[in-house]
Amino acid sequence: MEKGDKIKVLIPTDFSIEAEYAFKMVENLSSTANMEITFLHILNVPDTVTLGIDNTISTCGEIDVHFVEVQRNMAVEKLEELKKKHPAVKTDLIFGHTTTGIIKYAEENKYDLIALGTKGTSGFAERFIGSNAQLIARKSDIPVLTLMCDRSELELKDILFVHDFEENDNQNLKLMKQFIKIFDTKLHLLQILTHKEDENTVKENMAVFAQKNGLNKYEMHIIHDSNIEEGINHFTAENNMDLICMGTHGKGGIFHKSATETLINHLYKPIISYKIK
Repeated sequence: MEKGDKIKVLIPTDFSIEAEYAFKMVENLSSTANMEITFLHILNVPDTVTLGIDNTISTCGEIDVHFVEVQRNMAVEKLEELKKKHPAVKTDLIFGHTTTGIIKYAEENKYDLIALGTKGTSGFAERFIGSNAQLIARKSDIPVLTLMCDRSELELKDILFVHDFEENDNQNLKLMKQFIKIFDTKLHLLQILTHKEDENTVKENMAVFAQKNGLNKYEMHIIHDSNIEEGINHFTAENNMDLICMGTHGKGGIFHKSATETLINHLYKPIISYKIK
């Protein structure tokens, strides 16, 4: 298989096991795909804390400079350890807020994928705060890979693409199509019907979507279920999918429930989310 064009992957790290899960999966994929991997650590400090060109830290007095220096030095040491362990991987450290910092860094440096390990959230935290992975998936224009456990031995044979194919505009599926080409992956199109609809019309919509988005080889699947999340859980329980790909309108939060964001924290399958146009 040809490795194809280089895929730039950003892995935000807090040096946790979840970040290690993200790296292990990407490292495994990079044995076949041409990937450039960067570990990014964000020191979560107020906007008034700045790092000069000479690495001098400045604040407005609301936080102790020495405390920030200690935190930065500890992070630098951990990044250096990662670099020694994985010489081909790049590392970087910046100051800022976690979610906005990751998105801004990824966009400014033209990454193709943000890979995140997530612990998931539930209950109050999920409704009113959401995990960093959910927030990044909601706001990022760059595709986001999320996973909750070790997928270092994953073989990318089957990709499940979940969509409402009545929305058949051209989407940003470049990364998914690269994976299909590089790994010779079988693509499965799935629509979950929560109301009585004509399945022939759904299949016609699938075919139109596939034609518009340059998808050539695929299988069509239609199932009926109470909601999108349950439908995906039931489908993947009966069909061994290696990766789920689905879009988000970027409207998750208190007043909008996003199926993609919900699954990021509850589905034990890797998910690539992208922003629906």
